[in-house]
Amino acid sequence: MTRKSILITGSSSGIGYDAAHTLHKRGWRVFATCRKEEDCARLRGEGLESFQLDLADEDSLKSAVAETLDRTGGTLDALFNNGAYACPGFAEDLPRQALREIFEVNLFGQFDLINRLMPTFRAQGHGRVINNSSVLGFIALRARGAYVATKFAMEGMTDAYRIENHALPIHFILIEPGPVTSSIRRNSQKHFEKWIDWQASPNRSRYEKLLIPRLYNESGNKDKWELPASAVSTKLIHALESPKPKLRYFVTTPTYLMNAARRLLPTGWLDSILRKN
Repeated sequence: MTRKSILITGSSSGIGYDAAHTLHKRGWRVFATCRKEEDCARLRGEGLESFQLDLADEDSLKSAVAETLDRTGGTLDALFNNGAYACPGFAEDLPRQALREIFEVNLFGQFDLINRLMPTFRAQGHGRVINNSSVLGFIALRARGAYVATKFAMEGMTDAYRIENHALPIHFILIEPGPVTSSIRRNSQKHFEKWIDWQASPNRSRYEKLLIPRLYNESGNKDKWELPASAVSTKLIHALESPKPKLRYFVTTPTYLMNAARRLLPTGWLDSILRKN
């Protein structure tokens, strides 16, 4: 029997890395893509099929889709849109170009990739698109405005795709993790250093007290309720293999709590809770 196939973005570490290895062990044919060739080489050395896909580069997207379909003979069962990064900083300190660049990766590239695969899904009569969002796709926290904006937009676009394609056998699914073990905080340091002039900011004292100690915490201390990346893989398996997948999958206690809070509490009450985090 032909193995089912999946294209995964952002496979170099964390959620994407665990998903790639987990699905490979379950018998899926996994195309574990990364932005950097050295990461692809490392994954190939671990037994995965891996090649470059840079969500910010349209030519890279085009080449990766062509490579995927060439390897499968023109089919693909699923896409796991996982590649993303964070740019920490208070909203008023985010330059316009910083927002352009994070939206290119976290939103525009994700949906450009979906659009390039839609003809395949339509022609074969099935497909599953799983977009990895976040608890920050429906609630906001301070100093995370850029990431929050991209994830709110991802949720809206995913809902639009689902509604527009309700008559087709193509599923559009969101996974919404809370704190999960990954490299996103460490990887976001370079974006913070590139874009945020925190020393000249009216929020300087809050950077010194709240953001910088957390951002550069190398102690390895886990966040409260943090789960390993395998917790996301468990939900991803259900989203891919269940005959009737859910539209949304929550991962970690905070995601469940925040979903209930935003539905039950007045906005001002919810704000007072979020200001403490």
